[in-house]
Amino acid sequence: MYLYGASGHAKVIIDILKSQNKELNGLVDDNEAIKEIVGYPVSQTLPDNSSVIISIGANKTRKEVAEKLEHNKFETAVHSSVIVSEYSTIKEGTVVMQGAIIQSSCKIGKHCIINTGASVDHDCNIGDYVHISPQSILCGDVTIGEGTWIGAGTTITPGVTIGKWCVIGAGSVVTKDIPDNRLAVGNRCKIIKEINK
Repeated sequence: MYLYGASGHAKVIIDILKSQNKELNGLVDDNEAIKEIVGYPVSQTLPDNSSVIISIGANKTRKEVAEKLEHNKFETAVHSSVIVSEYSTIKEGTVVMQGAIIQSSCKIGKHCIINTGASVDHDCNIGDYVHISPQSILCGDVTIGEGTWIGAGTTITPGVTIGKWCVIGAGSVVTKDIPDNRLAVGNRCKIIKEINK
């Protein structure tokens, strides 16, 4: 098992893997100046046919790396403190951090980050490459499109759909649908501008 990306995000994933008693062989990063992280070696080459988790926080970059590494086996990392309903699914490459809760009948896509203390209630549908930041709350039946970043401490009310590749500012309260490629912030959340993918 390897992590691709030697950053602070990788340090948290290392803790998660330790909580699962999973062995980590090392990390891979393009930056040759990084030689180790918390005692694990960092190289620039991923061994062929390795199991890997992409430990990069930026959604777009995580997608680019996933496409580059498509022939590798992607693992998931779910901290032992997490509560996940047996009726929910989490796809490959996704990381679920300490204290998160995923309730019944949720679908979590590939290469997502469900960050520290996030709450995902029943029947939520989260697309690939989404980042749900710390302490965010998704009420029931919320849909989040591919690549969207939900800022820390955001609350999304029941039944809301947020489109693809959006950014929702920290502390927002989202009560209405947000279309694709929008920056939106505030309580109540308002669209500020259209953004490029």
